[in-house]
Amino acid sequence: MTSEAYKMWVGGQEKEGRAEPIPIEDPATGDIFAHCHSASAQDIDDAVKHAHAVFKSGIWSKAPRHVRADTLDRIADLLTNNLPRLIDLEVRQTGRAIREMNAQVPTLVKWFRYYASLIRTEERSVLPTTGKLHNWIDRVPLGVVAQITPFNHPMLIAVKKIAPALAAGNSVVLKPSELTPLTSIELGKLMKEAGVPDGVFNVVTGDGITTGKALVGHPLIKKVDVTGGTPAGRAIGAIVGGNLSRFTAELGGKAPLIVFEKANVEAAVNGIAFGSFIASGQTCVAATRIIVHSSILATVIQKLKDKAESIERRMGSPKNPDSMMGPLVSAKQLVNVQTLVDHAIDAGVELVAGGKRMTGASSIDESDFSNGYFYPPTILANGTTKSIVDTRIWKEEAFGPVIVVVGFETEEEALTLANDSEFGLGAAIWTQDLAQAYRVSEAIEAGICWVNTHHRNDPSSPWGGIKNSGVGSENGVDAYRAYTTTKSTIINYATPEEILATDDWFREGAGEVRYG
Repeated sequence: MTSEAYKMWVGGQEKEGRAEPIPIEDPATGDIFAHCHSASAQDIDDAVKHAHAVFKSGIWSKAPRHVRADTLDRIADLLTNNLPRLIDLEVRQTGRAIREMNAQVPTLVKWFRYYASLIRTEERSVLPTTGKLHNWIDRVPLGVVAQITPFNHPMLIAVKKIAPALAAGNSVVLKPSELTPLTSIELGKLMKEAGVPDGVFNVVTGDGITTGKALVGHPLIKKVDVTGGTPAGRAIGAIVGGNLSRFTAELGGKAPLIVFEKANVEAAVNGIAFGSFIASGQTCVAATRIIVHSSILATVIQKLKDKAESIERRMGSPKNPDSMMGPLVSAKQLVNVQTLVDHAIDAGVELVAGGKRMTGASSIDESDFSNGYFYPPTILANGTTKSIVDTRIWKEEAFGPVIVVVGFETEEEALTLANDSEFGLGAAIWTQDLAQAYRVSEAIEAGICWVNTHHRNDPSSPWGGIKNSGVGSENGVDAYRAYTTTKSTIINYATPEEILATDDWFREGAGEVRYG
């Protein structure tokens, strides 16, 4: 099979890389359908220096706000016009079901429009300084910023970073996952068509060890924004700290979902299924630890089993609009998930549903599951609380469609179980008791907490974690500000006579002098 060749996007044009090309695999079939050029350390140096020169030129960094805002709106328009081909490419490189991508990708325009509106309406602070001084604050761009994105939501996570960075006036060098780089390259072409000056937005491709390390360690990089696993985030943070650059990181998660006795059980089960199995469980905020009041535990487990089996019966090709869930992204990911499930079973936790790689033909479209990395919705439950919380699957991020269900008796016990994690990104609570929702959401250790819903996301709403789930957050005004630095300007508007009377520090004779 002939595969298509993709080049990097640097300086407003396609650019060949000096490193070994990357094969791009369709996770549903195992086919290599494309190859992508890969950046060497020299390629990274060239790209960053070019982006820096463009930044210093002021063509974008000093462009009027309305020019940048209008350009972001044009990007949104072009993104809308190109949705069908971008969705098809996203489905093929990620294995995500097309019904998911048809719902997710059209929402990305909101980020460009939100940050376009923000820079059109942002007000400048004037500070209450003492005396005849006028002190105002400007927000100015940082320079060249590096963005590292993962395989699970290539376009969504890229756009969440790109929009505020461009709105602020920075030059961007983006490195997508080597598993799913293609739509990021296509975004570069849309940026140029929208009027983003050449060299302001660049995409370099390659692995983390070579390409990523060279990028985040480059001395001209003024900020690194990464989404990925916690170990990688720690390693990148150490490098960035050595350069005294800014750092934002959205890292691992192990989200708890608590179902209280006053929850609507049907709604809660639907919420668990969405929070756990969307994107085949390959999301940082996936609901993976399901904590259910003992009075409804058996009912919830049975309904989850029915839901999981229903999803599995309707799995097929990701290109099929009737398919409920796609494969995992790679053979490596499949092995990781299976290893954690097997460890839990060996520890005495009961396998309620799923638990084995899918083989044979799909009942909805005859796709051969054996060719891809299909793994069914999997439920582990019914062990003792101690046996469950001691398993690796309770503690480690599986990044697959696997949930562990455990019971509780009291609200305090539920919170103890929910907070029993090194991570603190997302969490969810299901209850119709408003007072309980307030109490528990306040006590739960997570950067994002949903009540009677899951996975909700908006450009205005902060998205980030605590503990080992990261540093800083995406979205909202704070993300824009994180791509800027403050510049304070102070003007003395006193008359020359007043200045001469008060500001001659070293005049002859004694007398009071000002300080500050």
